[in-house]
Amino acid sequence: MQRRDFFKKLGTAAAVTAVIPAMSFADDAKPVSPNKMDFQTAVNAITGGKTPKPSKKVKLKVPEIAENGAVVPVTVEVDSPMTQSNYVKAIHILSGKNSNARCIDVFLTPANGKAMFATRIKLGGTQNVTALVELSDGEFLTASQSVKVTIGGCG
Repeated sequence: MQRRDFFKKLGTAAAVTAVIPAMSFADDAKPVSPNKMDFQTAVNAITGGKTPKPSKKVKLKVPEIAENGAVVPVTVEVDSPMTQSNYVKAIHILSGKNSNARCIDVFLTPANGKAMFATRIKLGGTQNVTALVELSDGEFLTASQSVKVTIGGCG
């Protein structure tokens, strides 16, 4: 496989991956642009209207002060046995004030062994960052932390 072919296929796969999740959250009654989803709309789309419970099982690590909103480190770890009958299905990171509240969605299986991931997100200003965790039994847990951004990332 040529290098150019590899990057063409990688770009196509990335485009499909970006489009399909946005299509799956479409609502026939009220279309919502995937680029303009507010916080509560995002939570409802993920939970199906269920109310998530704050939990100490969800450990969200973000800096209290981010010098640059374009690259804010986020780590989420969930205390879960990760067995076939009791595991974390998904971890969603949401921002309170970005034009699109959904920053990242990570889907897990019991084979992952540990419910944990780290990434960097973009924040347009000082706001709350929320980890929304979906368990295999349909329950939703949440943890939130405020981040003060000194230089905006979504300018």
